[in-house]
Amino acid sequence: MTNPPSARGAQNPLSVLVDDPQGRSLGLELPPGTLHDRPGRRSRLGVRARREPLLWVSDAPVGVEALAACRGAAVADAGLRAVLFQERRGLESWWTRDELNPAAMSDPGDHHVEPVLREFWNGVVPDPEEGEGPDGAGLIAPFSREWPGLAESGVQREDPEAAALALAAELVGTGVLPSPRLALIPAGRGADVPTAMGWRGPVNHEADTALISTVLRSWEDRFGARVLALGFDELHLSVAAPPLTTAASLPVAAEHFAFCPDNVWQGSGSVRAYADEGVTGSGHWGFWWD
Repeated sequence: MTNPPSARGAQNPLSVLVDDPQGRSLGLELPPGTLHDRPGRRSRLGVRARREPLLWVSDAPVGVEALAACRGAAVADAGLRAVLFQERRGLESWWTRDELNPAAMSDPGDHHVEPVLREFWNGVVPDPEEGEGPDGAGLIAPFSREWPGLAESGVQREDPEAAALALAAELVGTGVLPSPRLALIPAGRGADVPTAMGWRGPVNHEADTALISTVLRSWEDRFGARVLALGFDELHLSVAAPPLTTAASLPVAAEHFAFCPDNVWQGSGSVRAYADEGVTGSGHWGFWWD
């Protein structure tokens, strides 16, 4: 389940920050931040229901050490997951712009990864009328228009959390995440963070973010992937067990194309090129939906 514990009759884990804004009861020393409520709901009588915290976000950019302090077992055991939020010019503080809609999402546990990816794949493969050229069969070669199936699991090379923090340092240092905010979201696992917060980044591809989390759960299990950072329409994952050969990367690239076709359409230009450029040996899987 991805709904906050308060929705299941237990206390919302973010509630502790109301009286303990620095999170000391969780062993933390949080920077100044703000609790953002879940969207208000109305009862049958038109009375607005009690609002619940949806997420906490730092008021200013943070360093990687702040993220590291919040990704330990104590915070996870409390039902919170720490990620980074990145702003974009014209979309500053996008998490405050009524863009989040957790009530519209289903539960990732109600879905299975292969049917989800198969449906995504069927929705983006070229029409047979496109022929064999780069906009047709060449786009998805060496695969046919039939769903190729799930890729095999990778071999884990390092601890997934260590890989996540190392990638965070790299992305901040290279300016991919130039001014990240620290965010805490109630969720049972990292893959469920986008759904739990009602993130709508992939809305032009898939409106129910639970399907996105279903795929992320599978990538957690098969490739040691971890949700590291979100932007308005961007998602960054660390990967502790990436495929190391082109042969192993091609089926993963097909999954990525189904999951986020813009990575190929507006990026590498073909699944084969994308496998070489963005998957083989890569500890960073980044996605952007137009």
